[in-house]
Amino acid sequence: MTPGPRIPWRKSLLVRLLLTTVTIAALSVGATAWLAVETTTRAIQEERGQVLSDDTDILRQLSGFAATHADWNGVRTSVRTLSRTTGRRIALTTETGYIIVDSAAPGTALPARASAAVEPLTTDTYTEPGAQLPGIDPRAVGPYLLPAAERTQVKTLADKRLACMRRYGTDVSSRQIPSGRTLVTAGDAPSAVPPQCVDDAFNVPTRTEQKALDELDTLLTSCLGHTAVRLGGMLIEMVPGVGNPTVDETFPVAADARQKAKSCIDSARRTQLDPYVAPRAKLYLGNPSGQPAGFDLSRANKAKIIGVTALVLAVTIAMTTVVAIRLVRPLRALTAAARQPPQEHARVAVTTKDETGYLAAAFNDLTARREELEAQRKAMVSDIAHELRTPLTNIRGWLEVTRDGLLDLDPNLIASLHDEALLLQHIIDDLRDLAAADAGTLKLHREPVRADELVAQVVSAHSARAESSGIRLHAHTEPGIWLDADPVRMRQALGNLISNALRHTPADGTVTVTAWPADDLAVLSVEDTGSGIAPEDLTHVFERFWRAEKSRSRHTGGSGLGLSIVRQLVEGHGGTVTADSRPGNGAVFTIWLPHAQQPDGPTE
Repeated sequence: MTPGPRIPWRKSLLVRLLLTTVTIAALSVGATAWLAVETTTRAIQEERGQVLSDDTDILRQLSGFAATHADWNGVRTSVRTLSRTTGRRIALTTETGYIIVDSAAPGTALPARASAAVEPLTTDTYTEPGAQLPGIDPRAVGPYLLPAAERTQVKTLADKRLACMRRYGTDVSSRQIPSGRTLVTAGDAPSAVPPQCVDDAFNVPTRTEQKALDELDTLLTSCLGHTAVRLGGMLIEMVPGVGNPTVDETFPVAADARQKAKSCIDSARRTQLDPYVAPRAKLYLGNPSGQPAGFDLSRANKAKIIGVTALVLAVTIAMTTVVAIRLVRPLRALTAAARQPPQEHARVAVTTKDETGYLAAAFNDLTARREELEAQRKAMVSDIAHELRTPLTNIRGWLEVTRDGLLDLDPNLIASLHDEALLLQHIIDDLRDLAAADAGTLKLHREPVRADELVAQVVSAHSARAESSGIRLHAHTEPGIWLDADPVRMRQALGNLISNALRHTPADGTVTVTAWPADDLAVLSVEDTGSGIAPEDLTHVFERFWRAEKSRSRHTGGSGLGLSIVRQLVEGHGGTVTADSRPGNGAVFTIWLPHAQQPDGPTE
């Protein structure tokens, strides 16, 4: 064996795998160490209550509690749940510093300063999550909270308007605001109502809302210093969550009085809602232990991180080296075996059961198939030469005798030469069909074919030969069997089987052709009463140029291609062909084909 070129170390699979793994390990471990030393230290040193979204959610939920409760009684359960969920210390105190609730252990000092103030009448944390907007929290509905009956009443009117607007092509939806009133909106804004859907009852305040609006009107009158401030139906927009009325719409007053009117509206709404919300409280957020959130990594801790990083890198390199060597060794053996001369058919040892072992097994299988194909190729070339040599030798011999004047060119001689030429043509046609099947270019013109008609035609074509040989040729077919097949090719396949049976059946013997259905398959069989086939020869009957008796002449044994053509034609139709025999009891060749549906319309 000629040794292959030496692979440069920089192109070696082992070196490239090792370098790639080391690079990945170094980058990942280095990045982790850098994050641990730098980013984590800086992030932990920041006040988590000012930067984490959990703190914003804590403020939002506590503001919601304050907006829906007249005092802080019962807030302890909510605080403990939030503290357990977020892992934060939560404390609420009054303006004077009295602790309302604290999730930390008693006696733990409060953080240096409050994180936020909980006051739903001044700060809105509901409208835009994550932000603190100036204004009244929409959850502070106070006397505007609708009882169940009024909620159902408003919901019914809203559903009616929603259905009407959708009938006129308006893309709208409904939503319920904290007070319990149902609104019809398009996106985030109220939708224009088609004239056909206008229903004054929908915008009329309920009894609860009207009572609250009357109280608000009284407060506005007191603030503005005059009466006749009846706002009528427009006061519906003063309901929490419905909208923010402008002073121009509500109060047709001069411009210099609008500012006072706006201030009176805000003051009146807060005054009305104040008895229904919890008092203002301070919110403190921190660590559960009460210690500051930040800490610094000491040099010793940094050294530990670097040491662990180096250890991880070293272990990664060692393990990668071991794995790479085990991976490359069988690949090198495969490469050496592949470089062996083809005639040596080298194999490699399968030492593992992983992908490399499967590759080695596949290589050995490929080598075995190549060895088998090489033997078949040599045998086929020899068989073709032998099969073509005999008719050509006969034709040449007769022509030379005629040319030399030793024999006259009479009709019998011409007939003999013609028979030899037909035999030669038959062999060439069979080889052409097999070559087309191997190349996938064999054309099949499928059409619905009745099995009984197919069998009758083939049996009729071979009846004269059977009669001349003293052989009884019978056909037994069940009606109603249809095939989706090329009739010409199927007659060729079935004819080859009958010819083979007649050739191996002695005089007074019988050849029977049968067709019957089996589930979703159509079965065609050719059975003879000849000498049969030995069990060790059954696996070879469909091979090209194979004969059970090597000494048999082609005139009695055929060219050895007929059964090979049968197998190719049947497989081309999506079927299978099998052979069964017991020596001395004849042979049975069976074709299994997909059963086709009977075509529509009358058949003859």
